[in-house]
Amino acid sequence: MSTTMVKPDSIERKWYVLDAAGKPMGKTAALAADLLRGKLKVDYTPHVDCGDYVIIINCEQAVLTGKKLEQKYYRRHSGWIGGLKEVQYKELMATKPEFAMELAVKGMLQKNKLGSAQLTRLRTCRGAEHTHQAQKPEVWTR
Repeated sequence: MSTTMVKPDSIERKWYVLDAAGKPMGKTAALAADLLRGKLKVDYTPHVDCGDYVIIINCEQAVLTGKKLEQKYYRRHSGWIGGLKEVQYKELMATKPEFAMELAVKGMLQKNKLGSAQLTRLRTCRGAEHTHQAQKPEVWTR
C-alpha cells in the first residue's frame, strides 16, 4: 500500500457556502477551518495547501453560546504603554460580525505561513447575499 502525496500544481479547489444563521459560531468556524485546510478531502496532505474556498453568509445571525456575549473580549495592543484596547463581543457582533467570524476561523488554523495562506481563501458576509456567484459555489450540506 502506498501513500499518495498531493503536489501543489495538481490541486483542484472548489467554492463552498456555509450558512451561519442560528448555528453556534464555533461549530461553523470549525467546519470552515476543516474546509480551508482540506481535511475533508480524500487526498489530504498536511504539508500542502490543498483546501477549498469558503464563503460564510449570515455572520450576524451566528449564535454565541453561554455568557460569551458579556464575558468574552477581543483584545489588541498597540505596543505602547497603556495601549490595550478591549471590545466586548456583544459590541463586536453588533458592529462587525464578519470580523468576529474571521477571528474564530483564524484561531482554528495553523499558526504559520500555511495557515496564513489558507485564511486568504475565506470570505465572510454579514447578510445572505455574497458577490461570488461567478465561481458557482456549492452549498455545504453535510
